[in-house]
Amino acid sequence: MIGIIDYGSGNLRSVYNALRYLKRDVEICDGPGRLAKMDKIVFPGVGSSRDAMEGLGKRGLIGPLLKEIKSGKPFLGICLGFQLLLEKSEESGGCGCLGLVKGAVKLFPAGKGIKVPQIGWNTVAIEKKNCPLFGGIDDGAYFYFVHSYYCDNGQPEYTAGVTEYGVKYASALWKDNIFAVQFHPERSQENGLKILENFVKI
Repeated sequence: MIGIIDYGSGNLRSVYNALRYLKRDVEICDGPGRLAKMDKIVFPGVGSSRDAMEGLGKRGLIGPLLKEIKSGKPFLGICLGFQLLLEKSEESGGCGCLGLVKGAVKLFPAGKGIKVPQIGWNTVAIEKKNCPLFGGIDDGAYFYFVHSYYCDNGQPEYTAGVTEYGVKYASALWKDNIFAVQFHPERSQENGLKILENFVKI
């Protein structure tokens, strides 16, 4: 059973539908009671880091979520779900995040000839060819992005994929049982479904 974290916002239904399309048992988890019974955890996200952390806190999910991740259970963070893995975010005046990976979430720099937010298709250069998420995915494949902030990974040894948009930044991460992507696989057509399929097979 795959548990999808519900913190009060986010694109839960599209991720849920994508996993159901892959014929997987899925449950939306908005409290700590069910997390321990899940085989894998997916954290999709849209919105601000501060609101998401507050939503997790109000639902009593921060401690249980960290416990399940640290137990070795496979975890996939999507977009904001990736950003919250870092130590802190500049968004909404700044806030602390889950701190599972060193680094900070930063606003795309102004004056680089880019529009913020980044909305649309962009490529991912695969840094770790052996990352299970990227099995069957070509280097430089396109995925769909929607975000104003990017992950400045303070532990580059865990960067699995890199994208360029004004700056080069970590667009995919792999640390032991923790996987995360800045793009939206549920909106990235064939390549995105392959990412999700790879994750559920881990």
